[in-house]
Amino acid sequence: MNHMKTFILLAAMTALFGAIGYMVGGATGMLIALAVAAAMNLFAYWNSDKAVLAHYRAQDAAEFNDPRVRAYRDDVLELAQRANLPIPKIYIIDNPQPNAFATGRDPQNAAVAATTGLLAMLNRDEIRGVMAHELAHVRNRDTLTMTVTATLAGAIGMLGNFALFFGGRDGERPNPIIGLAIMILAPIAAGVVQMAISRSREYEADRIGAEIGGDPMALARALEKIEGFARRQVNPDAERNPATAHMFIINPLAGRGADNLFSTHPATQNRIAALRELARTMGAPATRPEPAPAAPGAGPWSQPPGRKSGPWG
Repeated sequence: MNHMKTFILLAAMTALFGAIGYMVGGATGMLIALAVAAAMNLFAYWNSDKAVLAHYRAQDAAEFNDPRVRAYRDDVLELAQRANLPIPKIYIIDNPQPNAFATGRDPQNAAVAATTGLLAMLNRDEIRGVMAHELAHVRNRDTLTMTVTATLAGAIGMLGNFALFFGGRDGERPNPIIGLAIMILAPIAAGVVQMAISRSREYEADRIGAEIGGDPMALARALEKIEGFARRQVNPDAERNPATAHMFIINPLAGRGADNLFSTHPATQNRIAALRELARTMGAPATRPEPAPAAPGAGPWSQPPGRKSGPWG
């Protein structure tokens, strides 16, 4: 169902691009905008993983001798084998906000990253659920899907900017009011579709991740805990580059109360409800998720007060 929704939304964005492109610049203008946007996003597709990991100062998990990190690495290796995926690169981000993301242009060049806040806050089963979700993004090639979406959205945005000043030939330029409306509304419409595709991919990654990990409720508990604390913990790196927000399992910028048009993530309670239903169909007990702790470090891996260990020290 989510694959079909993604296809329909991509088709809608393509139709929007075609209609606006023909209206503004004809076939030639449409192709120019598409070519420029494709070139920009192709470069990002090949290099975005390195840029994102560098921006968040991600460190190779193999460099740490912390038992939580070793367990995290071991579980990612096992889950990748269960998902029939190549072993991804595994990173740690020293950030108290509990969160995680996957990046890379294809499964052969994938990387997963978890924050120190995530490892300190969740128990091992819940971390496995989160990483299974991220590996589902890798298996579904969601990076490619979002690159295609970004290309179309970028091309529509360019056409919107061209509308007021370059639309049509001398005798066929659009009314300035219409051109202004296209310039403002076209990128908004493209952005709404782009965010809807992102939300659809999150639901799909939840489903596939629950199947890879074998425990939908572990992921449901993790989502509730992460959501509860991420709302209160500012992520300065994400705030400086909000374009990366859609990559994380939970929006690192601000919590959302519903699947509204401008959200890159579905409402967490909707995701939990879907996972509970999946647990029921898989025969797992759909118990109510545990309440979120007040702060990271409440899980079984937390260190005694005053003890320093690894990057958390």
